[in-house]
Amino acid sequence: MPVIAPMPAAQPTPIPGQRESTEDIAAGTTVDHLTETYRRHYRSLLGLAALLLDDTASCEDVVQEAFIRVHSARKRVRDPEKTLAYLRQTVVNLSRSALRRRILGLKLLSKPMPDMASAEEGAYDQLERDSLIKAMKGLQRRQREVLVLRYFADMTEAQVAEALGISLGSVKAYGSRGIAALRLAMEAPV
Repeated sequence: MPVIAPMPAAQPTPIPGQRESTEDIAAGTTVDHLTETYRRHYRSLLGLAALLLDDTASCEDVVQEAFIRVHSARKRVRDPEKTLAYLRQTVVNLSRSALRRRILGLKLLSKPMPDMASAEEGAYDQLERDSLIKAMKGLQRRQREVLVLRYFADMTEAQVAEALGISLGSVKAYGSRGIAALRLAMEAPV
């Protein structure tokens, strides 16, 4: 675990024209050291993130964010030799955070109903319904009545015959001819 120096309570206000002491500049990890650490260890840190996350883009984002955070806090890392350890810990923490955000996002996503049709399927269904209605309108009145009562109202042939006041044989004939006419109308190019 890297040693992080506590934040100083208050800095004395610099006097204009006075230079900073060399102790203030030497404290912490320098930008040059951080740049060299980046060049040497970027791939290994990326591999660490890849073991924790599942996609390359997220891994790269985590490692870049880790370097940005270490760069921002470089004055608090007293021992420059511990910069890599600090970076590794930051990559692990950022990877955990990314996974938590993903899990929370998945929990909050609305789940589609399993029997719910997609928009594309709904559009095709609507087209089929429209063409069926158009084809039904093209049938003779009795054929349309028999088919609607038989298949859409789910009545038996005997119930259809009674409802329309026609014989059972007529119901069968009108139904058979109506289905044949519908089949031709639905297969015909528009």
